[in-house]
Amino acid sequence: MLRTTATTVILGFTSALGAAVAAEPSAGTPGLSAAQIVERVVAARGGAAAWHELHSLTWKGKMGAGATHYEVVTKGKLETRQRDESMLPFTFDYQRPLKTRLEIQFSGQTAVQVYDGASGWKLRPYLGRAGWDAYSADELRQAQVQPGIDGYLIDYAAKGARVELAGTERVEDQLTYKLKVTQKGGQVRHVWVNSSTFLETKVEGEPRKLDGKPHNVEIFLREYRSEGRLVMPHLIETRVNGVAQAEKIVIDSVTVNPKLDDARFTKST
Repeated sequence: MLRTTATTVILGFTSALGAAVAAEPSAGTPGLSAAQIVERVVAARGGAAAWHELHSLTWKGKMGAGATHYEVVTKGKLETRQRDESMLPFTFDYQRPLKTRLEIQFSGQTAVQVYDGASGWKLRPYLGRAGWDAYSADELRQAQVQPGIDGYLIDYAAKGARVELAGTERVEDQLTYKLKVTQKGGQVRHVWVNSSTFLETKVEGEPRKLDGKPHNVEIFLREYRSEGRLVMPHLIETRVNGVAQAEKIVIDSVTVNPKLDDARFTKST
């Protein structure tokens, strides 16, 4: 199924459960300021000039649709088992400043989410809907506060954000810097940066409502590779507190600066 948060996950580069996170003593923090850490992050990701030359992007890959459960009788006892998560083909287009289009192939049908920088729409044929539905107020709010394809740290000051060092932590046995990012509108997100590679390891995601209650979301960034001058993760895992199965996005191919028509980011195509 098409997740309304899928575009948010991709842009946010956006798992409390299963993450081995333990606070490090502040005395062990090397003498780097938040600004110096961000400078090293930008260099590790390919440099500011390379990101400034990025105007559009296309990702193709597979996106997890969530694990399913089924019941079997074993030796006279009813047992519930879990099937592996289905991986669905997807295409994600991005154009600055914040236009996006996400297509997911599902049961022979194409589900679509588009955002033109101001308004968003969803096409969900798997629900039996033939027409486009507008983003809900909450979906629109989430789309409007996304930092763009370069994430929360690259050009943060130009975006009106503020970055502070919140200490160090271990994330999956990696020593990381924990950075607090306060966006222009006041929204706060935390980003964890590997202290050796200076690549983002984890990003705090938008809390997700389950059973009427918000659950913390953590987005893990893995398998960084070079795409031209840029360095990008090719595996994104989202973990929701209280949900055992992680959601995966596998990026198989990246096209830098493809020519994309503005109409692609409207409900007209």
